[in-house]
Amino acid sequence: MATYHQLITALSAHIGRERGITARHLCARLNVPERQVRTLVSEARENGYGICGTPRDGYYIAANAEELEETCQFLRHRAMHSLTLESRLRKVSLVDLVGQLRLPT
Repeated sequence: MATYHQLITALSAHIGRERGITARHLCARLNVPERQVRTLVSEARENGYGICGTPRDGYYIAANAEELEETCQFLRHRAMHSLTLESRLRKVSLVDLVGQLRLPT
């Protein structure tokens, strides 16, 4: 089974958005299923590695703060969308679902 260190090694040649690699190619390189690639990416991010990725660009190591910020915005949007779907399924407001989201006044 591959480790997130092996993922980082595989991504070391993919620094910057323009050098992104698809999940499929990472699967082949690491010899793991796509779900495992996503798990390894999450593990590496939890350990502070600036791994960026979108379906359009593939996975890559951030070359600058702008790329990292774009990935953070992508992840936040995806998370908020999931929470919105859950709130609608449960028929409760998003605020009631996750608690107060407002800034302190």
